[in-house]
Amino acid sequence: MGSETAAFERRAQRRIDIIPHKMKAYVYVSPKRTVLDPQGKTIQNALQKLGHRGVSDVRQGKYFEIVLQDLGPQEARAEIERIARDVLTNPVIEEFQYRLEE
Repeated sequence: MGSETAAFERRAQRRIDIIPHKMKAYVYVSPKRTVLDPQGKTIQNALQKLGHRGVSDVRQGKYFEIVLQDLGPQEARAEIERIARDVLTNPVIEEFQYRLEE
């Protein structure tokens, strides 16, 4: 009975390995806190003029959704960090955050 169970588990694992694995990355890019954000300041002023109260600061940024396929969690993190550094941001004036979802 044990060898049948082991054989079944091996077949099941092979099927899982064949199924394409997708992960989605949500990447947020914004100006560094030390960099002036004129677009954010314009939005803040417009909100105040429209009567929205309590808004003390607005930072405007960019948002990306990236689907990764056939990468493990560590590989996906490394790939997203490389993409964000090399393509999505200007590292002199921008920073990024991301989260991964399976």
